[in-house]
Amino acid sequence: MEKQNVVLIGMPGVGKSTVGVILAKVLGYEFVDSDLLIQKAEKRLLREIIADEGQDGFLKIENRVNASIETEKAVIATGGSVAYCTEAMEHLREIGTVVYLKLDYEILRQRLGNLKGRGVVLRDGQTLKDLYDERTPLYEKYADIVVDEKNLNIEETLQKIIEKLKI
Repeated sequence: MEKQNVVLIGMPGVGKSTVGVILAKVLGYEFVDSDLLIQKAEKRLLREIIADEGQDGFLKIENRVNASIETEKAVIATGGSVAYCTEAMEHLREIGTVVYLKLDYEILRQRLGNLKGRGVVLRDGQTLKDLYDERTPLYEKYADIVVDEKNLNIEETLQKIIEKLKI
């Protein structure tokens, strides 16, 4: 199968959903938010799933849902923790071009504010910086394309993605 999808990965707060919706419109693609697919499959909010199942239980569900995405000509915005889900990431790489939206830690910290409300999965005692340092190499490993959003607004980020996709 040809890679007809665009998969957005990156930390929470980098704009995967925001940029994804606009990118889908520009490309004439469908928009898929994998966090919403998880909530629909589980009939619970992300934070409820994390509270009920714990981090490992949530990741199992996230892995299963993302690994089962079958779509064509779609922009798929993933949850920040999908990088831990090997099976899901391998599947997403098979069906799409993986774009890592990269943002400096300081800018990210200012953007994020309350992590718990966003359903960000932190282990006990883990800081946002720990999470950033842990996930960055994973995002880089799976990315076909890296777009550094430093000093870019949404419009400029979009332009950069489109240029690099060569669609």
